[in-house]
Amino acid sequence: MSSQPQRLDAGPHVVAYSITVQAPAEEIYTLLADPHRHHEIDGSGTVGTQAFGPHQLQQGDTFSVRMKKFGIRYRLPLKVTRAEPPASGRTGVVEWRQPTGHRWRWEFQSADGGATTVTEAFDASQQNRAVRAVLRRVGVQRENARSIQGSLARVKERFENSE
Repeated sequence: MSSQPQRLDAGPHVVAYSITVQAPAEEIYTLLADPHRHHEIDGSGTVGTQAFGPHQLQQGDTFSVRMKKFGIRYRLPLKVTRAEPPASGRTGVVEWRQPTGHRWRWEFQSADGGATTVTEAFDASQQNRAVRAVLRRVGVQRENARSIQGSLARVKERFENSE
């Protein structure tokens, strides 16, 4: 079991990493399906502490989180495209779409010994082609890869050092 996030090959327009965390999938899902708590695990340094919307995301919900990048404060309307809590033998998923069409997705797969394989992905496969090309050119995929690795490391640290 690796202590560092591992890159997954999920296609040319997807940046995805996973890590195994010694905690039940349901507990990790509960944290990440609450946008009011996203700042607790954010590896990008852009997510603020104020969120708008429900505390437990359901498919079809909308929400937003105050963010800041390059000194600019902003909020984007986000639409939940999937929200499926983990259940016996079923992988949990929470995913939302941003206005340009890309999606952020978290998956929670129960593993041996009460652990969970947690995967975070930035999926630009449904994003407007022109926007995707510009964002790739300015290094958004590389930046998102670093942010995802940071977020996964924070999830692992939060659950494995909480005792």
